[in-house]
Amino acid sequence: MSAAAIPASRHASEVPGRPFWVSVEGINGVGKTSAVHATAASLGSRCLRLDELTDQAADTLSGRVIAALAASGDVFLRTGHPVVETLALLALKFREAERLDSERLDGVDVIVEDRGVDSVAVYQGAILHAEHRQTPARAVAEQVLATARRWRPMPDATILLTGDREVCTARFAARIGRSLAARDLEVIAQADQLYRELAAAEPARFTVVDVTGHGPEETGKAVEAAVRATVAHREVDRAS
Repeated sequence: MSAAAIPASRHASEVPGRPFWVSVEGINGVGKTSAVHATAASLGSRCLRLDELTDQAADTLSGRVIAALAASGDVFLRTGHPVVETLALLALKFREAERLDSERLDGVDVIVEDRGVDSVAVYQGAILHAEHRQTPARAVAEQVLATARRWRPMPDATILLTGDREVCTARFAARIGRSLAARDLEVIAQADQLYRELAAAEPARFTVVDVTGHGPEETGKAVEAAVRATVAHREVDRAS
């Protein structure tokens, strides 16, 4: 089947009145997941939270795929087949969007997503560059995002959390209970740079929130404020 003949995906952007979709991004240990949970709890039933792929139940399709990619024990799901890893993660993100039918979105005004397709693009770009120096990380990330745009909606807004990378990596290492190897730290550093570059390239979509020195509660409040601000801005635009 040619690319032109591939049918359009039945994803959430085709549901009339699709909720405002916000993804929250950032490097490991920046406080993203705790902030997403706090924000969703504060917004209540009008908010649908989409958990990070690695946090989904082990008996789900996503959980089984992630378990397979993590079978080697690698921190960043490097199984030795970079293209397979990338396509598998993208497929899970596509499936996630396609399952958002009108019934599941009934009464939902905002979707808050813990890591969207930007994470796949950024981390796979960083991983491939670390393993193959001749492969430009930014080019890989942009190619992944271009593929993603054909199959699922991009977030209406993306909140990028930034912070002190050394503090973030120390938190991440403490959370997983293991030291990070030099190649792991390199991936995180490259991901940090890529996130910032993508945010600079798409200022209309990205809101950068610096949470340096913030604890979990402060970070949660900062993300909630940013989500509420982007939702309010969308409402103003719709009314005008």
